[in-house]
Amino acid sequence: MQIFYLILCFIFGALFGSFYTVVGLRLEKKESFMRGRSHCDLCNHPLKATDLIPLFSFLFLKGKCRYCKKKISPLSTVIEFSSGLLFMIAYYSFGLSLDFLLMLLVISMTMIIIVSDLSYFVIPDEVLLVFGILIFIVQIFREGIILALVHVATGIFLFLCMYGLMVLGKAIFKKDALGGGDVKLLFIFGLLLDPILGLLTIFLGSFIALPVSLLLLLKNKDHMIPFGPFLLVALLIILFSKITPQDFLSFFFI
Repeated sequence: MQIFYLILCFIFGALFGSFYTVVGLRLEKKESFMRGRSHCDLCNHPLKATDLIPLFSFLFLKGKCRYCKKKISPLSTVIEFSSGLLFMIAYYSFGLSLDFLLMLLVISMTMIIIVSDLSYFVIPDEVLLVFGILIFIVQIFREGIILALVHVATGIFLFLCMYGLMVLGKAIFKKDALGGGDVKLLFIFGLLLDPILGLLTIFLGSFIALPVSLLLLLKNKDHMIPFGPFLLVALLIILFSKITPQDFLSFFFI
């Protein structure tokens, strides 16, 4: 029965992943993701139901639009597979619990932001607002109103830390090193983590982003990379690892 639930989580995750891709792509373009038929982003031809089967449609069509025959981005397929896999891991790690629900919210937010940030270098305020409210509500049921409000205070602290890094980066590099969306994202991290793990997330996200930045420098490509996806990957690693502040501090001091 456990295997059945894991497979079911993967299927639902892949289905939601397809929807998250649409949300991430359409929000910045001010297009409705609730109404209107899906269409090819290259030729705008409406897509049939058989063109929208998560994972399999991309394989069956060999990565090309059925109508204009141009190569389509694999982003949607990657998001579908990642969502399915993460939904499955979340169920395996937390079972049917409020922790599982919280992880589904984090995964969903992560997928939408990754699509938007990779495509437009934008983390939509609407996404942060909606998921921030939902996460706060779940935290009230998990930990009570007092601890949920403590998380709000942590969010403000992490927001200010990230804002300070943004100002410092601009002073050093004479250009924007971080976006406003990255700063706001850290408030959401505060709703999930304590201050120590929140700061660890910034460090870990920077460490993960470092190889990509060095590769761009070696290729003499002087352009920004979206930092949000790296921060979110770091957040997922910390949440799934279930590391506590005590674990982190004992690693250095014991």
